[in-house]
Amino acid sequence: MATGGTGGHIYPAVATARELMARGHEALILGQRGGMEERVAREQGLGFQGVEAGKLARSGQGRPDPRELLRAARGLREARSFLREKRPGAVVGFGGFASLPGVLGAQSLGLPTVLHEQNARLGLTQRLAAGRARAVGTAYPRVIGLPGRKATLVGMPVREERLPRSEALARLGLQEGPLTILVMGGSQGSLALNGAVPDTLRHVLGVEGLLPEGGAVQVIHSTGPRWLSDVVPRVRDLPWYQPVGFVDAVAAWSAADLAITRAGTGTLAEAAFHGVPLVMVPLPESAENHQLHNALSVQEAGAGRVVEQARLEEALGGAVLECASPDKRAAMREAALARSPAGAAGRFADLVERFLH
Repeated sequence: MATGGTGGHIYPAVATARELMARGHEALILGQRGGMEERVAREQGLGFQGVEAGKLARSGQGRPDPRELLRAARGLREARSFLREKRPGAVVGFGGFASLPGVLGAQSLGLPTVLHEQNARLGLTQRLAAGRARAVGTAYPRVIGLPGRKATLVGMPVREERLPRSEALARLGLQEGPLTILVMGGSQGSLALNGAVPDTLRHVLGVEGLLPEGGAVQVIHSTGPRWLSDVVPRVRDLPWYQPVGFVDAVAAWSAADLAITRAGTGTLAEAAFHGVPLVMVPLPESAENHQLHNALSVQEAGAGRVVEQARLEEALGGAVLECASPDKRAAMREAALARSPAGAAGRFADLVERFLH
């Protein structure tokens, strides 16, 4: 599983690896040495092989940073050396710069490669690899930039694990009874959500953490490890507000009644699988503004509300209060479950197995 960089690329790889292992195959994660994927692989009990990985972001002059190109070249050499020795039956690429050494290394050695594209527009790293890939599993019926003959609709692989609500709450140190709101700005956190959500929820819920009709609320906020120390002092007087650097996602989704999130495909798929209504704040800088389009499709299905970042402070409180009402949440939960990607990991594993050698 060649992947890395963000949870949106890593967790679908974990889900697919687990499905393939359940079928009797071996699977490991190939990604950036020291990257998030190394930690996740260790936490998930999966093997990991680390290599260098150069980012494809351009410098201020509009050209690739030469230092990153050198890192990418070293990573490709390291990946080729490992793959030549390991001779895997296939290398599966999930996008992101950290997947490139493994995928391009495999293609240079004549090993089968299969890709998963999670967005409705083919990403840059996938464009570099799609030409020689045997097949591409997709999360959308049509992917701009991808020839239809290579595309197979499989959905977005997610970890198909749920915990009983009481167990999930206990694991997170939360109480039974209050409405549980999850705040998650992606695997690295979100500065915009970290900045706006605590003050907004303080304003609409008060120091006691109560809804207007009197129901109690508790919040678990995944800030991203880097930003935890910024958020903790701001909510120290709110006993119902628990900021953490990184959260056990299965437990968090299993416990949540409502979530405030970005609108990456992986986040939306996890929410749908667990039936969690969403207040979505799309990342304005996302490529082709794809997060806004993702979020609007969820809103049109009745499973969430969109709050654009430019109106975050003025609109977030009202959206949360609207979605927190019991009747609204019940309807949104049903709409979310109707979008569930259950079975996507199995369908993608079927595709991978067709090209194993």
